[in-house]
Parts: sequence; structure tokens; C-alpha cells
Amino acid sequence: MPFRDVDPAQFRQLCGHFATGVVIITASAPDGSPVGMTANSFASVSLDPPLISINVDHAAEMHGVLRTAKGFVLNVLESGQEALSRRFAGNVSRRFDGVGYHTDDRGFLLIDGSLASIACVPHADFEAGDHTIFVGRVIGGTVATGRPLLYYRGGYMLAGPL
Repeated sequence: MPFRDVDPAQFRQLCGHFATGVVIITASAPDGSPVGMTANSFASVSLDPPLISINVDHAAEMHGVLRTAKGFVLNVLESGQEALSRRFAGNVSRRFDGVGYHTDDRGFLLIDGSLASIACVPHADFEAGDHTIFVGRVIGGTVATGRPLLYYRGGYMLAGPL
């Protein structure tokens, strides 16, 4: 008996029951302008070498940027950064206007106030349906104290006490 794919609504419902952290992926476009997008499809892949993965829709502006970027950052959002997550998930043309960020000495774009930043260089990419899985090799980062912003069942949640 052949298998059928689950319908999109049920797929969203099923996956929505897995709580995830929220990141803003940042990189520089070929013209040097900052580009960023919210994602919750981040995963640790390997310790040796240190690899992570992110999944980016083919239609997203970030998709084309990651194809050519020399590096990118996963900015792990802190519980008070829900508005920032919504901004970078929406159709705002000038997402970085009024947003606190800085470029480090290697050219990586870091969102101010993030719980962590994970600096990566491209390692591999794989086509997967309407997305590309980008694998990054972690070359550095920073951590801060605080609670993570979580996404669960279509909405934002705060992590419990530390």
C-alpha cells in the first residue's frame, strides 16, 4: 500500500508540538547591506567538526544571501526579544532600521542583547523540498545570561526559571 504525505495543516500541527528556540540569522548581502531573518529551524549537527544547520525557504531573501555569503551568524534570542523576532519574520523592508546591532572585527553582524551569537562559515548545503538546508561550521561566538525565547504551537513562550 503506497504512503501519502500528511496534509500541510496537520504537518504544521504535528511539528508545532515541538518547542524550539528562536534565532535571527544575519549576514551581509553582496553590496554589504545587512540581511536578517527569523528562524526556528536551527539544530546542532556535529561536535567534530562543530557544525550547525538551518533551513531557509527558497523564496526568502536570506536564501540568495547565504548562497554567496562568506559567513553568517545565528543570534539566539532572549525572552524579551519577541518584538524583534516578529519584525525579522515579517515583510518589513528595512528590518535593521532602529535595531541595535554591530559588526565585529571579522565582519559578522551581531544583534545586541541576544542570548548567544554563533558565528559560522559555510560548510555545505542540500536541497530539501521548498527549502535549502545550510550547514555552517562554527568558528566562534558569544554567550550572555538570560532566558531563551521559545516558539510553541504557533506562538511565543518564555522558558521557565533558570
